[in-house]
Amino acid sequence: MSKLYIVPTPIGNLKDLSFRVLEVLQEADRIACEDTRVTSKLLNRYEIRKPLLSYREHNEMGVSEEILDKVESGETIALVSDAGMPGISDPGSVLVRKAIERGIEVNVLPGPSALINALVSSGLDTSRFTFIGFLDKARKKKRDELLKYRDREETLILYEAPHRILDTLEAVQEVFGERKVSLSRELTKLYEEHQRGTVQEVLETYKDRTPKGEFVLVVEGMSQEAQQMEKESLYAHLTIKEHLLQFIENGMSKKDAVKVVADLRGMPKKEVYKESLELE
Repeated sequence: MSKLYIVPTPIGNLKDLSFRVLEVLQEADRIACEDTRVTSKLLNRYEIRKPLLSYREHNEMGVSEEILDKVESGETIALVSDAGMPGISDPGSVLVRKAIERGIEVNVLPGPSALINALVSSGLDTSRFTFIGFLDKARKKKRDELLKYRDREETLILYEAPHRILDTLEAVQEVFGERKVSLSRELTKLYEEHQRGTVQEVLETYKDRTPKGEFVLVVEGMSQEAQQMEKESLYAHLTIKEHLLQFIENGMSKKDAVKVVADLRGMPKKEVYKESLELE
């Protein structure tokens, strides 16, 4: 029976290939991959000989249809990326979407993903996180994108290329301020490395060396204390009475205004209520 498999491959160490992945690659009629040279190294390591089909960014629309035509004609095809889970920051998502549109079952195998390894290794909060992926290459657009995530409380995860990682760290520092980060490279390989600390501390480690390898940057979310400081800075120039008047003049009842101002300032409601009496 023909099938379409989405197959994760090792993110560095070739020994991380699972038994099930090995079985699927051995039984597939054809393997679709980003770079045939990279995939050939993996297949040669396990003595697998299969026809390869180039599936990469810029040809994914047409080749997706070709792959799905072959599946419908009876072939079993495995899609792999150069490393990790296809569909995460690569064109595999296009094939999955088109397969679903055509009613073709998609079988996704579990396996390595660099973002999870980096997150767990970071020592930062893992209870909630947002995967951003690659930011825009343009300097201004990159900072504009980061601005959308500045007030998020959860941990943030980004991918970045070696020639852009320093600018991205500087952009994080400019937009987010001095937060804790973890910068991971060469995951699961012999020279796996994690730089942990503030953004400035991590930047310092690259003063005298050139970044090499693909990077995963994990960034601490905005703390509740920082959020409170942000809120306070918006009304630091206002007295409590002026703050109350802002809401009342916009149509809010005095009772509700007292509650909102007390919450924003982190003050007992009684104290704000006393100030409100002078407005009568």
